[in-house]
Amino acid sequence: MTSTSTPPGLARFNELEEHAALAALHEACASTAWARRLLAARPYASPGALYSASDAAMAGLGAADLAEAMAGHPPIGRPRPGDPTSAREQSGMAGAADALKAEMLELNLAYQERFGHVFLICATGRTGEEMRDAVKERIGNRPEQEREIVRTELGKINRIRLARLVEEDA
Repeated sequence: MTSTSTPPGLARFNELEEHAALAALHEACASTAWARRLLAARPYASPGALYSASDAAMAGLGAADLAEAMAGHPPIGRPRPGDPTSAREQSGMAGAADALKAEMLELNLAYQERFGHVFLICATGRTGEEMRDAVKERIGNRPEQEREIVRTELGKINRIRLARLVEEDA
């Protein structure tokens, strides 16, 4: 099913055994429902087709599935030790001043107390100040409004992670 126009990384993903493909998808997003929907739609003709399937799967997730997806993300400013993905994505906080890191910790805790889950934002390319400003802005949202913002942010993160998965040559 692989054509000459299919990027090598996508061709490899399409050909993975089910358990290996499911594991690769779980690296991108902790939602089992999301991963199973993407797995069921293989093979993908193009990265764009995979990203569209990801967006559709994300749009269809219920509250429990979103909670499962969010549980796979560490708080901003505290990437999991030994997790190069979260460290790379949150690199905007790595060089932040200690005062900003402390403020972000307090804001993360306040956000989590208000909404019951970690503050989630597509941190790739954002500075520590931008992430701090975003949590300050979003902490006043209604829970339903915030859930949809989180869904959008998860979709952005998933696209970035899927791109890394399927567009690599090796």
